[in-house]
Amino acid sequence: MVPRPLPPRRAGATLSDVPAPLGKTPTKKMPDIHVFGTGDSAPTRAALRFFRERRIVVHQSDLRKRPIAAGELQRFVQKLGAAALLDVESRAYAEQGLAYLRLDDPGIVARLLADARLLRLPLVRYGNEMTAGPAEATWTAWVRSSRGT
Repeated sequence: MVPRPLPPRRAGATLSDVPAPLGKTPTKKMPDIHVFGTGDSAPTRAALRFFRERRIVVHQSDLRKRPIAAGELQRFVQKLGAAALLDVESRAYAEQGLAYLRLDDPGIVARLLADARLLRLPLVRYGNEMTAGPAEATWTAWVRSSRGT
């Protein structure tokens, strides 16, 4: 039996395009996890690596290629609050002078929709549960609950 050659990799393929290495491990019901972030964001890469190391295939949305939908952002706002989604340490926050403004929730949402650089990344959704920013303890709890341990 002659092994088949691997298909050629796409020119712009990145590690995030590669699915989790499942090998010959029997698969169980995998959690449906969606990660919103950018490819150049270290916290987003860390989140993807966290799930990949646990052999969980996640859905990834790159916010530079396709901005987050208003309805999706509204789900995060309802669950976490608009202020929790705003990255107060980002360069865009300082450039726009937002530290000197007093914004209400609709104002924050409008700013977040206009400029994705203001988002605290990664935004991770698992069913009705959501996190903004690095939250490995919460992600570990999700993985444990999905595996029934």
